[in-house]
Amino acid sequence: MSQTTPSSPPGERRFHSYPWWSPRFWHGMPLRVWLPLVNEHHWTIAPHKWGQVATVTIASAFNSLGERLCEARFRRQLQSPPRTQPPLFIIGHWRSGTTLLHELLMLDDSFCCPNTWQCCVPGHFLLTEGVVSSAVAWMVPAKRPMDDVIAGWDRPQEDEFALVNMGAPSPYRRMAFPQTSPAEPVALDLATLSAADLDRWKRALRQFLARLAVGDPRRPVLKSPPHTARTAVLAEMFPGARFLHVVRDPFVVFPSTMRLWKSLHEVQAMQVDDGSKAEAYVFAAFEQMYAAFERDRGNLPAGSLHEVRYEDLVADPVSRLREAYDRLDLGDFARVRPAIEQHARSMKAYRTNDYRHDPRIVAEIARRWRPFIDRYGYRIPAVDGLPSG
Repeated sequence: MSQTTPSSPPGERRFHSYPWWSPRFWHGMPLRVWLPLVNEHHWTIAPHKWGQVATVTIASAFNSLGERLCEARFRRQLQSPPRTQPPLFIIGHWRSGTTLLHELLMLDDSFCCPNTWQCCVPGHFLLTEGVVSSAVAWMVPAKRPMDDVIAGWDRPQEDEFALVNMGAPSPYRRMAFPQTSPAEPVALDLATLSAADLDRWKRALRQFLARLAVGDPRRPVLKSPPHTARTAVLAEMFPGARFLHVVRDPFVVFPSTMRLWKSLHEVQAMQVDDGSKAEAYVFAAFEQMYAAFERDRGNLPAGSLHEVRYEDLVADPVSRLREAYDRLDLGDFARVRPAIEQHARSMKAYRTNDYRHDPRIVAEIARRWRPFIDRYGYRIPAVDGLPSG
């Protein structure tokens, strides 16, 4: 399949190795979530993945027990969890800089965020964090498989992984079974869900945030690209919520997202992904995400949405964060500024992937994502047979 391809060295790096014994996100599912997932796909599993299926099933039994013990131990706290300030949601398409914003905001100790352990085992992290996570810390690779971002149980993580492990409808279920999942994104735009599934999704998010509040009552910062398509629902659920939206050159985002899904399928999938659906899925997910975002953004309360371009954020993170604090009323930026300045100096050593452009893909992006390109002021790269603009 023709697609935008990564350049040769010193361009895009190979995926970081991810040992077979390292944990996958499905290891956090209880049996009530894991077994229906594999049944939905008729146990269509690659032969060499059966060992992984066995370990996930064993882990799921442990998670089911852990959930019950955790609910019993924290029943009183969970019935009346601490009240927190409305969440700050970091939104934007995959590979647009949401992780960078998450890392920067976590330098402010007035905020908290879910970490990898909490998102991996949302049913019992209140009981097991700090004990079990320390015992299995050696199992987590030093870096994520798709880039140079540091990994670890205590690192900020996407709450979408917690939702999928709790059984909520989510496009991330596709990671486990990419070959037998629908070609179109599922549960990205919540307007596509039935009333019952939407209620189930809302309950899962509220339950997860209640558990987070019991562990840490500070204002939560949640980072999840799928939430870009869900702003109306989130604003209705959490009056006073704020949205920090980051965008990036779509001609970089497309190949980087292709790489992302390839790396996640290599690590997480129970099937061998032949890549035949990847291009269509990336185009469809972007279009559904931003159709929903544009539909809903005009109804968000005044002062609740601020946008930043990734390129501007990288060039001057201190100024861009100061603007976000001012526009979204996030608190005293002067207090956290020294930490952000220090982090900004360390960012200079980070290497991004380089890509060379396939004219066919450039033409498709220019045609299908033109409203996004025009709104955020991006240019079409010059490639053979196509003018720049």
